[in-house]
Parts: sequence; structure tokens; C-alpha cells
Amino acid sequence: MQKVYKFFVLALVSSLVGNFAYSQATTNKDTIITSVDAELLNIFNQRTPKKYKVAAIRVTGNKFFDENLLISIANINIGDEISIPGGDAFSKAITKLWNERYFSDVEIYITKLVDKEIEIEIAVTERPRLSSFFFKGVRKGESEDLTGKTGLVRNRVITENMKISAVEAIKKFYGEKGYQNATVRIDERTDTTFENTLILDFVINKGAKVKINNINFGGNTVEASKLKKQLKGTKEKSRLTLNPSFDSGQIVTVQRYDFEQYWREKGFLTLSKTKKVLDPYARIKLSSAKFDRVKFSEDKESLLDYYNTLGYRDAVIEKDTVYFNKAGNLNIDLKVNEGRRYYFGNITWRGNTKYSDSILTAILGIRKGDIYNLDVLNKKLGKSASPDGGDISGIYQDDGYLFFRTDPVETAVYNDTIDFEIRIIEGPQATIKNIRISGNDRTKEHVIRRELRTIPGEKFSRTDLIRSQREIAQLNYFNQEKIGINPIPNPEDGTVDINYSVEEKSSDQLELSAGWGGMIGLTGTLGVSFNNFSIRNILKKSAWDPLPMGDGQKLSLRVQSNGKAFRSYNFSFTEPWLGGKKRNALTFSIYNTRFGQTFNPTTGLFDPNYSNTSFISTTGATISLAKQLKWPDDFFSLSLGLNFTRYKLSNYAIDPINLPGFDNGNVHNFNFRIALQRSSVDQPLFPRSGSNFMLSLAVTPPYSLINKNIVTATNPYRWVEYHKWRFNGEWFVPLGRPHGEDRNKQFVLRASAKFGFLGKFNKNLQISPFERFQVGDAGLSNQFALLGYDIIAHRGYPVYDNSNPKVNPDQQQARQYFTIFNKYTMELRYPLSLNPSSTIYGLAFYEAANGWFNIKDYNPFKLRRSVGLGMRFFLPMFGLLGFDYGIGLDRFSPNGSMKDAARFTFMLGFEPE
Repeated sequence: MQKVYKFFVLALVSSLVGNFAYSQATTNKDTIITSVDAELLNIFNQRTPKKYKVAAIRVTGNKFFDENLLISIANINIGDEISIPGGDAFSKAITKLWNERYFSDVEIYITKLVDKEIEIEIAVTERPRLSSFFFKGVRKGESEDLTGKTGLVRNRVITENMKISAVEAIKKFYGEKGYQNATVRIDERTDTTFENTLILDFVINKGAKVKINNINFGGNTVEASKLKKQLKGTKEKSRLTLNPSFDSGQIVTVQRYDFEQYWREKGFLTLSKTKKVLDPYARIKLSSAKFDRVKFSEDKESLLDYYNTLGYRDAVIEKDTVYFNKAGNLNIDLKVNEGRRYYFGNITWRGNTKYSDSILTAILGIRKGDIYNLDVLNKKLGKSASPDGGDISGIYQDDGYLFFRTDPVETAVYNDTIDFEIRIIEGPQATIKNIRISGNDRTKEHVIRRELRTIPGEKFSRTDLIRSQREIAQLNYFNQEKIGINPIPNPEDGTVDINYSVEEKSSDQLELSAGWGGMIGLTGTLGVSFNNFSIRNILKKSAWDPLPMGDGQKLSLRVQSNGKAFRSYNFSFTEPWLGGKKRNALTFSIYNTRFGQTFNPTTGLFDPNYSNTSFISTTGATISLAKQLKWPDDFFSLSLGLNFTRYKLSNYAIDPINLPGFDNGNVHNFNFRIALQRSSVDQPLFPRSGSNFMLSLAVTPPYSLINKNIVTATNPYRWVEYHKWRFNGEWFVPLGRPHGEDRNKQFVLRASAKFGFLGKFNKNLQISPFERFQVGDAGLSNQFALLGYDIIAHRGYPVYDNSNPKVNPDQQQARQYFTIFNKYTMELRYPLSLNPSSTIYGLAFYEAANGWFNIKDYNPFKLRRSVGLGMRFFLPMFGLLGFDYGIGLDRFSPNGSMKDAARFTFMLGFEPE
């Protein structure tokens, strides 16, 4: 039997300086060491270090890792000289392999010695690999969420760090959901299917859900309720109890505000004190009361920022603690040191030559004695730019001073007053050099450039930059949240390059539906709207991909049929820049509609063929030109338009009550329309700021005054005559500052007012059923106005009973026609998604409206009111989808229910007026 001896080097983990213990290992305990083996042993017994050359390297124990890879990590190569004893090459190699954390044991053996050459063996014991893992004690949906959050990957080496990271991720996941006491145990099982693999079972006990009970403040003079408002991500839980528990703080003294003190201080006259005394018994919070340490840290910074806005610039949080109360919920104590309250002192200017000290002081708006607020000072100086302007930096940058800088320096602090010197570096005026546009894959570059207010060669202006961003957003061809503007200054020549970046989105719309209605026949709708069309490329085959697009024109086609009862064709085209040099929008449209009676009054039966002889047909065309104005400002536009409509009646009574015999003949409506509009809204789909006003007049020639014979008893409406006045106004106001992950999301208040008046030239003529006003109802039920009248939607109400405009209108047959109306709306909107593929927002509304027969009956304070909720969905291919649930407050009857006073309104394609 051949004798084989191995000598190995084991790293002593407790000693990281390269000291190793060498021991002998044999394959047979009874083997006798020969003289040759003694010579090999002598290597480790010699006192003087000698160098040996590595002749061969072998790796054993590796099943998943490549041998060459491990030799490379060990950094021992054939031909290396190693000193024995005293050398640290072996210790470094073991340390490097151990640090990979893939092995549970690493050893190095000297297997052979020939003269001054040695052969070595690197023996490793690989850690087990992860075969599979399971989460026990939780729901399936939570298990799926945890799979992605723990970072566990099958067939990876199992390390202690992997297990610790997974447990921390699980605890964090449940901690964010309010389970602060969640525990995790790891059970390991050997997988017999694969060699050296384990199955990990994470046994999770979520425990009880923990909420924030009380937030206590100490050392504060500022009202605690105001401080709690600054903690956006840390809120107390709601409660309603008759037996409150008064927990004592750990680091602050909790002062109880009882009813005796409340009555003595006349707290009932103050809302904050009333909330304070009721807080232990009743508290209503709409937000979650989960505790998140990350958000809590952010909230503490926000709290100090709030103190700084109140003049307490030295305020600090001396101590804070989070602890459990007896009920198992959390209490949070915050001990603050407010310090002294400071005020602004003298403010002087230095370095300004463009504007005088008095002008800059007036624009700054800060006076001596005002509460010190560094945030306000920076905003007034323009260090945090606002699109509203009105700051020091804005007036300079609007005049080309792009390199303008301000540096507010405290020059003196005495008692509670701080003096400032604001040092100004005006720099040269910058002119615009290059304009670059990127991201427009479909839209032609000239379509974007013509909207820009920044023109090469002109002085730089921040206002023009902000206005350019708005104009690009108004095109509605791009993701409004991703419009980027990047000015690149060139100080060497005093110019600036401006790079605009956009992200295309689909703005075209498709409406498609079809069905078969038995005796009615084929029903359906086919509608397409191309909002970025290119008519000049319509004959180029290469431009059809799938359609010629990119020139900013609008083309709309729509065909609708409800069998023999209804059929409609519509076509419209808009060129927004007629001539290509100025914003002159030319619009042309033609339409034809036919509505037939399918109920035969003679037989009293449904008869689709009866519509062939009893119908009303409407044919018309409109052309208009809108021009942008420069005065009073360039938000104004003036539009002029001509419209001709012919109504053909065939055994169709349009006014059976007032004109019982008028059911055949033609009615013509030729009118001229002029409209003055001002629109400054920032975005078309979800406006956050700005306003929109429009005053319009539609007027026909006074035919009856020119030719009295034009009005006959058989057809008094052969040529319709009227003058119609309309006013629409709406405002968009953002409420509060946006916060959270998406800082573009915030509440927006929309307020609108509408007014309409329909007048006549001849007092002897009645108001016609054409071009009148209809108030009430909206959405899908009223999207086809066959007689051209204006439908004024009122959510929560059906069409008003015009025969008797009382408080509870529920009938639908019109006997008289409204010639005047008022409508007021307040909407509170909140965006749920601002993604260009699906813009979604919810709203709550209050609405009041009414209509009157004549100016004598007009009473703008006699209105019918409604409240409700709604949703809007803007989808690229389908346009607007929405619904409202409105409750008519004046529809309640003594014995009625809310259901009787409520109505659903559905919208498709457009927002009802």
C-alpha cells in the first residue's frame, strides 16, 4: 500500500495577521512516517524562512464554481515564490476565498515537495444553495409581494447576510402596513432532489396591527395642532370613546386640557380649542395612522422647516421617542427647544445697477420687523423659481440677465433682529443662440418651433420659457409631465442654448360600436379623430405609416346609425396655423343628420318603415377663422364664423303645441358668430392653474324687419332670426402644496359661471324651437341636438319642465322655450393618474342653475342646486369617458327618498356643457 501524506494550512479566524497552525493529516492512522516524509515535515520545523516555487495547483471540493476562477480569487499562480515559514501568501488566499462568503470551510494543503518546488491543493467546502423558499402564516397575495421584496433567488448560495436581509425586508414590508411587532423565523430543510441544497421556510407572525395613538409635544409655545399638521406622513388614529385613557409621556409632560379650563377660557368660541378638548374622546382622521420610520425622519425635518418659517431659526428637536402604550399602540413624544423668535432688520442692497434699491425693496416685499423667514426671503429673491414670477430673479431674467445671482448675507444679529445685505451679481444680458428639440418622433419640428416664445437672437426671458412650456402642453401631442426645458449658458460669448425635450403620446381617438336591432336594423358608430394630421402629405405613399401625421392639423370623421330611426354624418378639418406664419386657425365642417319617427300614430304600432315618410333632416356647413391677439395680451383670441343649416320637415311636428299645423317644409338658419376668448390654463386635460373666459354673439339677419312677407302662418320659421349672447368663465386654483412621491398631484378647485340670453328682432314673433336653451340632464342622453339648441347640463336633474319651472322638475316635454339661463359650478378635483396613457381624476361638485322664459322673469338667485361625485378617464384612443352621480337638492319631496332625487350621468367623447 502506497503511503500518501498531506500537510495543510488552516487559517486561525481569531488572528488576521497571517499566523497559521500546521498539522499533519494521513489517510491511515497506523501509517509510519518515513525519512522522506520527515524531510517534508522539516519545512515547517525550520527556523530560517526559505523560498519555494509553486509547481502545481489543484482545487478540490468545488461543485458549482470553476477551478480557474477560485485560483484567480486566491491569487496564487504557478511559478510564484512562497516563503515558508513566515510568508502570508496562504493566509491572504484563504482570507480572499472566505470573504466571498460562498464557502463554509477553506483549507490549503502542501501535497508534494521536490527540491525547491511544491505542489498545493486548495480544498473548499461550498455552502448549500437555495432550492426553494416559502412564506408561511401569510396570505397568497402577500406571499407574492414578498417574493419580489426579499431579493431571494433560487440556486443562489445561502449566506447569513442573505437570510438577515430577507428577514429585514419582511419586517419592513409589514412595518409599512402597521405591523410593527412582526416576527420571522427561518426553518431550513434539506432538499433531497438536489445535492447540497436547502429549502427555507420563513414562518411569519404579523402580530397585531399597530397604529399611532398620540403624538405629544413638549417645550413648545406653538399650538400642538399646528405642529401635527406638519407631520404629513405621521398621523394619529381616529377614535370615538366615552372612556379615554390618558397616557403619560416618557420624555414630555402631557398636559390634559379639560372641560373646566375649556369653559373658563371660552374655548367654545375657538375651533382649535374645541378640537383639543374633544380629542381624547372623538377624533376623525382620514389618513392612515401607520408608523413609518423613514417618513417620521422626514417629518421631523419638515417640523423644523415650519419652525423656521415662524422665525424660530434656532429650533431643534432635543429628543424624541417612540414607545408602546398599554393598549399596544404607539405613542410618540417630541421634545423641542424653540429658541428665540427672530425678525427681519435692515435689508440693504449691493451690486445692483439695473434697478434702484427702492424698486428692489418694493419687489422683495419684506419690511423691517417682519417675522424672520428664510424660505420667504429665498422665494422673493427667486432662488426657488416660481412660474408666477414676481421675484427679484424674475425681473432680471425676463430682461436677459441669465447670469444674475443673489447672495443674502447676515451682517448683524442683535437681540432678536437680523440685518441682511443682499449682494447682487447682475452679469451681462444673454441672448438666445440655439434652440434644440428632441423626442418628437412623429410631430414635425416646425409644429413645435412655431409655438415657442424663445427665438434665437432675442434676449433670454424666463417668462417666455415658462410660456413656451405651456404652449407645447396645449398641443396635447406630448406627455405633459415630461416636457423638459434645459437652458445651457455660454458665459464666454454671453449666449444661451435652450434644449427642449418632449415625449410623444397618442392623441388620436377611435370610436367604434356595432349591433343589430332586429326590426330596427344595423346600429353602430364609427368615428375617428386625427389630432396631429398632415394633409399636405396625404398623396405621399411614404407618409402613410399608418397615416400622414405630424403637421398639427385636425381631421375628424364620424358616422352614426340607429337603424332607420337615426343617421348622422360629420366631417371637420382644422388648420391651426393658416399660412404657417401666424396663429390663425381655420376650421371647416359639414354635417348631415336624419331622425325618423318609428312609431306610427295611425296604427299605434312600432313601424321602422314609417320613418321614410315622417322625419326631420338637418344639413349644414360651418367655416370659422380664429386669430390670436396681441392686446390686451396674447392670451386673447378673436374668432369669426359663418354657419348655414337647413332643416327639412316631412310629416314631423317640431312644435305641436304652439304650431299644431307646421309639420312640412324647410327651415333655414344662417348666422354670423363672433367670439372673444382669453385662455391661460396650463394644460388641456387636467388644468392646475389659469382661467378661461369667452364672450360670444351669434346673430342672424333681421329678415322680418327687412321683408315682412317672409313670415307666413304656415311656416313662420322659414328663415330663423335671433341674436344669442353667451358668456362662459372658469378658474383653476391649486390648493395646498403637492407632496408625496408624485409632487404633481394636488387638489385643484375649478369654479365656473355661465350665462346665456336669446333675443329676437321682432317682438311680434315667438321664440322659435331652434337655437334655444335646454337646461337639465346631460351626457349620452342629450348628445344629439337636432334643432341646434344649446344643452346646458345640470347634474342631478332631468330636462327641466319648461311648462312650469317650479322647484321639482321631472317632466320632459317642452311647452315653452328658455331664452335665458344661469349656471354656477364649484368642483374639487384630484388626479389619480397623470400618465399620458390614462389620465384619471376624481371630483366632487356643487352646482346651481336655472332657466327663464323671458327677461322679466329672470332672477339670478332662484337656482336649482345639486351636489355629487364623479370620475373622468382620458384614454388616448377613446377620448373622454366619465360619469357623475348627482343629487338634486331641490328635487326632494316630503315623502321621497334620496334615490328619487339622484341621477347618474354618463359622458363619452366630450364634457357636457
